[in-house]
Amino acid sequence: MADQSVRMVTAIVLHSVFFLSGASASADCYKTRHLFITAPKEMEALTGSCLQIPCNFRLKQGEKLNSKTTPFGVWIKNSPYFGKNGSVVIFNSSGTVSTYPMSFTGDLSQKNCTTLFSSLNTTYTDTYYFRVENRPFLATAECDGLQITVKDSPPKPRIEISGDVKEKESVSISCSASTPCPHSPPQLTWNLQPDSHHTMEENTDRTFTTRIQKSITLSHEHDGFIISCSARYPVNEGKDVKTSEERKTLSVSYAPKNTSVSISPSCWVSAGSRVILTCSSRAKPPVSRFTWFKTSRDAPIKVSEGDFYSFNVTDGGVYYCVATNQLGDQTSSEIHLTIGDAPKNTSVSISPSGRVSAGSRVNLTCSSRAKPPVSRFTWFKTSRDAPIKVSEGDFYSFNVTDGGVYYCVATNQLGDQTSSEVHLTIEGDQLVGAQVIVTVLGIILLVTTLVIFACWLKSRRCTKPQEDAEEDIYVNMVAIRRKRKL
Repeated sequence: MADQSVRMVTAIVLHSVFFLSGASASADCYKTRHLFITAPKEMEALTGSCLQIPCNFRLKQGEKLNSKTTPFGVWIKNSPYFGKNGSVVIFNSSGTVSTYPMSFTGDLSQKNCTTLFSSLNTTYTDTYYFRVENRPFLATAECDGLQITVKDSPPKPRIEISGDVKEKESVSISCSASTPCPHSPPQLTWNLQPDSHHTMEENTDRTFTTRIQKSITLSHEHDGFIISCSARYPVNEGKDVKTSEERKTLSVSYAPKNTSVSISPSCWVSAGSRVILTCSSRAKPPVSRFTWFKTSRDAPIKVSEGDFYSFNVTDGGVYYCVATNQLGDQTSSEIHLTIGDAPKNTSVSISPSGRVSAGSRVNLTCSSRAKPPVSRFTWFKTSRDAPIKVSEGDFYSFNVTDGGVYYCVATNQLGDQTSSEVHLTIEGDQLVGAQVIVTVLGIILLVTTLVIFACWLKSRRCTKPQEDAEEDIYVNMVAIRRKRKL
């Protein structure tokens, strides 16, 4: 436990020492400085391109440049302490050192130290310090280090939208790209305007930005539109190009659009049935209130609120809804609710009527009373197993091959009804039937006659011997009587 406390105290002391030493060094920097520069603290550049470093300097109050001699500018990297702590002089405008491809484009005598850093590569990433040599004045801006970072990939362009992003408002949309090398600015292209005019603007820190810009009046159709902008940076003296791209989706607020009403089950309903009306709309921000109205002779009557309205139908009527959000409202088109009936009095008529001959053409017509009108007539022929669908339409025309039983079904949005059956009989079938009946009757009559005749013959055979015997008795009686008389 004691060891842990000692370690904690030691750590606190060391941290305090480092902090105080850093603060002391910083304080010493500002106390002893003789040269001040105005330049960005950090800059990024692209390999194969250049970097323009905007730079101005001033001397400590009471000091000035020697107008009789030429001032020289020096760039040091890594450390601000000239000749110490690993500092490296990489460029001196006197010509004595030119390790890195640099040149002063500003007039040092006018205290302009603007520098062009060319043919960059990633090894040039470091912290740089500016120094002025103009004897007897020699000083380094040791408190004003410039961090330069060289990257292989270009920075993405920046898409900005100024103004209130909602429908009917005019906004300015711009795409900009940092331009570290104004001598070879990037080429910007986007999908808002193919041939946009490029401008190169100087920023407050004297760096540069290339920009394209367009003003548009927004509508709800712009919501969700993806703005795409690409920046093409020339490198290696224009021999190659490096490209970066940025995308931004427009989010446009708008009042309700495409407001409509749907009905379930349909616009035609039966009295007493339940109906559901649904109101839908597209809006941003979303619809905050749906209001339902029913028209009347005097004025619309508010009947409900909410995105749907459910009720039992007692009579027809005209309904509509109003969708509202923070930016406005929109009224739907009207929907007409009509009381109707399913098909009634459905019947079938046949032409020609009566018996038909095999091979002749027959027309069956289905009629029905319905509101709304019948939307579909379906014809069926009965069979032993199940009815067979044979046709659709209000009439059915076909050549007769055999008889059968037919019926139709009338259907509309509210239901259906089946007609009574119609029996189709072929004349040939009845004639054959009659012939069969006559034949059967003839056979029955013939059999009956034969049976009667057979019975008669049999009865005759049974009565003849008796008659012969009676005759013999009679003859014998006569003979006896004659003998007695003699």
